[in-house]
Amino acid sequence: MSEFHPSQAVDACEVVQREQCFRGFYRVDRLQLRHRLFNGEQGPLLSRELFVRPDAVCVLPYDAPRDCVVLVEQFRVGALDKSVNPWLIELVAGLIDKDEQPQAVARREALEEANLTLAELWPVCQYYPSPGGSDERVHLFVGRCDSRGAGGVHGLAEEGEDIRVAVWSLDEALAAVEDGRIDNAASIMALHWLALNRQRVREAWA
Repeated sequence: MSEFHPSQAVDACEVVQREQCFRGFYRVDRLQLRHRLFNGEQGPLLSRELFVRPDAVCVLPYDAPRDCVVLVEQFRVGALDKSVNPWLIELVAGLIDKDEQPQAVARREALEEANLTLAELWPVCQYYPSPGGSDERVHLFVGRCDSRGAGGVHGLAEEGEDIRVAVWSLDEALAAVEDGRIDNAASIMALHWLALNRQRVREAWA
């Protein structure tokens, strides 16, 4: 039997059954499915739980003339059991509402979380943060901003947000990635991308 190439098969995966196990702010589904193996044969029936959540937008506000970024700090329940400090240093971020464009989410969240107005948005990438168990897809941007006067505590009280804003030089933020103070995927990816593309972004925005 010839080797199986997933990108060439329309029947590569069959969902036999799907049931909703939990629905709250997020949702968990249980899927019974089978998929083709690389040797071309049909694989066994598998049971997989899927964490279903809206897609997200993360944006790194960047002040190109000053070579500074704006980062936010807030409590994250996911870090509670595995980190000494569950207040993480992160990008501005938010979930995409139905029929909302990622660029609009980036601008909305920058205003709500950091009191920043973004100019141009530079698309970095789209990625799955945890495809082994979640269907979430993240849209990652760098956003042009004026960081003068940025700071303070922001966020929507009705959503339980308590978000501290700080301006960092890009070099300081990269050092925080290296020493582990910044330890979440979107921030690491955006800061490393900006480090690699710093010159051309500054030329375009400065």
